[in-house]
Amino acid sequence: MSVANPGKPPKSDLVVVAAALVDRDGRLLVQQRPDGLPMAGLWEFPGGKIEPGETPEQALIRELAEELGIDVEQACLAPACFASDMLGDRHLLLLLYVCRKWRGTPLARHASALRWVRPVDLYGLAMPPADKPLIGLLEALI
Repeated sequence: MSVANPGKPPKSDLVVVAAALVDRDGRLLVQQRPDGLPMAGLWEFPGGKIEPGETPEQALIRELAEELGIDVEQACLAPACFASDMLGDRHLLLLLYVCRKWRGTPLARHASALRWVRPVDLYGLAMPPADKPLIGLLEALI
């Protein structure tokens, strides 16, 4: 975990969910953050913020429908790991789920591009700091 202000607590926590979508060939889907957003151009796992009143699984199902146009059942989301990092003056907690089954074909609705990559190829992509520690675990899982 990087520390922006040692000794000072973060202003607030930001809890986000993401999916490691795995295709039949063992590749993972990543999306590129579009221009105009923080960390534009970086590759990340699809997902987003948990809205008030949502469980992490409900939030991820909603985000995957909004961002990629796919339908996912809660039973198809397997909790995998989490990452913790500072994002400016906020503490980011990223909950990552593995998903191997969905309905529909992923489309880049809110991203500049989509890519299917082998877990080892994630090391060569520019990714947000919170996503990088997850690569080794995904490499071992997939």
